[in-house]
Amino acid sequence: MGVIFKPVITEKMTAKGEKLNQFGFLVDKRANKIQIKSEIEDLYNVEVLSVNTMNYSGKNKSRFTKTGVISGRTKAYKKAIVTLAEGDTIDFFSNI
Repeated sequence: MGVIFKPVITEKMTAKGEKLNQFGFLVDKRANKIQIKSEIEDLYNVEVLSVNTMNYSGKNKSRFTKTGVISGRTKAYKKAIVTLAEGDTIDFFSNI
């Protein structure tokens, strides 16, 4: 498996895709922008203009149950926002 895990499909990212031609992906934490760019171009046959990456740390979570307090942590992840060239687009729902 490559550096791309899955696309980010939210209301905000859908709006960015329609207006700014930007798409979001969850990627491997060790991946750099050059690796992300080359894999997106290979997978979707598009031209990538720029890649912006963001590292998110996990959050502390706790909940109260009958047996006491359960505390834990969510996973940390890295997100990449990819800007495509004019005229290129990615359709995530084409094979459904």
